Amino acid sequence: MRVFLKTEDEIELMRQANLLVSKTLLEVGKHIKPGVSTLTLDMIAESFIRDHGAVPTFKGFPNPFGNPFPGSICTSVNSVVVHGVPSATMILKDGDIISVDCGVLLNGFNGDSCYTFTVGEVSTEIQRLLHITKQSLYEGISKALPGNRIGDISHAIQSICESNGYGVVRELTGHGIGRQMHEDPPVPNYGSEGTGLKIRNGLCIAIEPMITLGKREIGLLPDKWSIMTLDRKPAAHFEHTIAIHNDRVDILSSFDELEKL
Repeated sequence: MRVFLKTEDEIELMRQANLLVSKTLLEVGKHIKPGVSTLTLDMIAESFIRDHGAVPTFKGFPNPFGNPFPGSICTSVNSVVVHGVPSATMILKDGDIISVDCGVLLNGFNGDSCYTFTVGEVSTEIQRLLHITKQSLYEGISKALPGNRIGDISHAIQSICESNGYGVVRELTGHGIGRQMHEDPPVPNYGSEGTGLKIRNGLCIAIEPMITLGKREIGLLPDKWSIMTLDRKPAAHFEHTIAIHNDRVDILSSFDELEKL
């Protein structure tokens, strides 16, 4: 495992990339409503990213199972956990949820964040899934302090989600981030306290709970990208990129404006 610790200047560049991701998610969120296709959302995101001098990192991302990713954002609807491919035929309807995962490359550094949006009115059951998943993200972030270990983050996320009866996807994890979108270390959403890499100042990671309403088992759809729950129950996905520096945790992405939509 090769972990690249970041300088203060590099962390500031990463903050700018992540704030652009957050602004992109906000722009996409303004257009999420019944009757809109996920391809339309993708086109909005790509234009916004490029207009701000950045490159959508996901576009053309290589795939060991098939073709490169065709979109600029991942649009995962309902039981699709992650990597949903934008499509002209995927039309949002009232009661849906959609996880929009966005990555950009700006001034040599990557930003990465995800937010699960509601479409119109959703059930109380779905609202609770989203609330607990987001809460688990912040519980995990609170453990990302120098001297703690990656397993402390993982355990915090797993504990809150499983105690509420939800499934924690095992096969997909958070990750280090910097000049590359995916760097070491992996950041699982399950694990034991006091295990894994020791957290140090300069570490930058993306923490991203992927949580299911039903069972945690997943499968790959025929498009070779979209990953769906096997029981076809909905899943939520929230992600922040954070930096550990000056002996504290600093959230580089932001949900503040998204929460006002």
